[in-house]
Amino acid sequence: MTPRPPADRPLRIGNASGFYGDRFDALREMLTGGPLDVLTGDYLAELTMLILGRDRLKNPDLGYAKTFLRQLEEGLGLAHERGVRIVANAGGLNPAGLADAVRVLAAKVGVPVTVAHVEGDDLTPHEDGALTANAYLGGAGITACLRAGADVVVTGRVTDAALVSGPAAWWFDWTPDDHDRLAGAVVAGHVLECGTQATGGNYAFFTAHDVRRPGFPLAEISADGSAVITKHPGTGGTVSVGTVTAQLLYETQGVRYLGPDVTARLDTVHLSEDGPDRVRISGVLGEPPPSTLKVGVTRIGGWRNEVVFVLTGLDIEAKAALVRTQLSDALEGVATADWTLARTDHEDAPTQETASALLRLVVRDPSPDRVGRALTSTAIELALGSYPGFHVTTPPGPAQPYGTFTSTLTPAAEVPHTAVLPNGTRLSISAPPAFEERGAGRSPGLEAAPAFEARPFGGGAPAGPTTRAPLGAVAGARSGDKGGDANVGVWVESDEAWHWLHDTLTTEVFQDLLPETRPHAVRRHPLPNLRALNFTITGILGAGVASGHRFDPQAKALGEWLRARHLDIPTHLLPETAPEGTGP
Repeated sequence: MTPRPPADRPLRIGNASGFYGDRFDALREMLTGGPLDVLTGDYLAELTMLILGRDRLKNPDLGYAKTFLRQLEEGLGLAHERGVRIVANAGGLNPAGLADAVRVLAAKVGVPVTVAHVEGDDLTPHEDGALTANAYLGGAGITACLRAGADVVVTGRVTDAALVSGPAAWWFDWTPDDHDRLAGAVVAGHVLECGTQATGGNYAFFTAHDVRRPGFPLAEISADGSAVITKHPGTGGTVSVGTVTAQLLYETQGVRYLGPDVTARLDTVHLSEDGPDRVRISGVLGEPPPSTLKVGVTRIGGWRNEVVFVLTGLDIEAKAALVRTQLSDALEGVATADWTLARTDHEDAPTQETASALLRLVVRDPSPDRVGRALTSTAIELALGSYPGFHVTTPPGPAQPYGTFTSTLTPAAEVPHTAVLPNGTRLSISAPPAFEERGAGRSPGLEAAPAFEARPFGGGAPAGPTTRAPLGAVAGARSGDKGGDANVGVWVESDEAWHWLHDTLTTEVFQDLLPETRPHAVRRHPLPNLRALNFTITGILGAGVASGHRFDPQAKALGEWLRARHLDIPTHLLPETAPEGTGP
């Protein structure tokens, strides 16, 4: 591979995967669509670690993202021809095993590449009863591997943004105390990490763009840590201040974005258009990282099963009550049994499906026998002796294991973060100087460096007549999960709308609009530079996505539910043509 050029131009770094199972052709598309210096892939998520943990139980040689290897069968040669280095966290629970597999593949396809990996995140032996336990490492190990000449770097559980900040520190030869520069790269990394979510995918205002097949994003990162988010020419989707704002708000909690290399101040991020499909990120301030690392822990939580009854036509509530009564004896002794009635039925409906509601029973228990086929078969035995029109969506099935996700903290200095270089040398990565506690604020001497104040908090809601309409008529939203917590980011596109949003969408109003959040602690975090509010809801997802605690276990659509809720909006803020569902 060609050597790295002098760092007198921006680093051009792309993303080709936002999750394990993302578009398979993306690696090839990114390598052939335009120039790149580094191509990254994010394959890990909380649920993925559980999946890989179960893979490792079946075969200790596995535990990594197998699709990454299949993508490299063609991609390795393309990257070598174009001088592109590849950095991916596809190593999962077995980065050394994946590195060896990449070397075998390289020999097979005749591509002379050097491979390195990062390890030390696996703390499973230290967590009793854990299926997996992995510390979220920073980008310094990736930096060391690239400095040693690696063409391909695979890692275990590093933070998603480290896939970008690590290469940026290598390209510009940053040091651990380059906090503002590192913070800028972390913010760019957070925008890239979920792939096409930055280019119009899952975007609140998707009807304004052609997002049938959005291209994957890339960043042009400069030596000062600023960046331009863009995509290859001719690819689908769009890059706008709105799409970048949406991704910045995704799965974040508070104004301080805590990381193992740096704490990025999200309240200092400034976005501006830089041409068609180009958005500049600038002004990001960084603080030293906390002294601890997050450790994600997955466990097998027990066994679950479910039955979905279809209730059609009249007397929906009475039909649901009858089924619940008929199954009450069978559910005695089951640890948890949750009933949910989704009123998907319509009055005087023109089709049978739109005349039907869904009654969902979800059962969980430490024993597979109590929630196994015997229980679901009992539900089916009601078929000729229950409500009129009885039927279910699927036949009775056996119990399935479910997982739980929790997170803990561990001292960063005690985690054996290790870069295994292409020649086999093992390089220990020291934890950077840190705060004594997470989120303690800027370190001494830095308190005077304020956030941007380009857009003030509030300023008085606009006066004048109002119209009852969905919040989504003026605001975008994006939501997601962090273990058992959820976040909802809400933003608007003008200063006047921001003043109204800030003054109107209080925590209390948020909980009124989303009544399911009322039993939970909700915190509101204003981000005036982004004209945004970020809400965190503690514990609403129970033990995390793998436990299937909610109908929407990753809170992906929580933001869209919020946008669909109606409130009084100043009439002059509303577009001439409001979104579907807006009333007079």
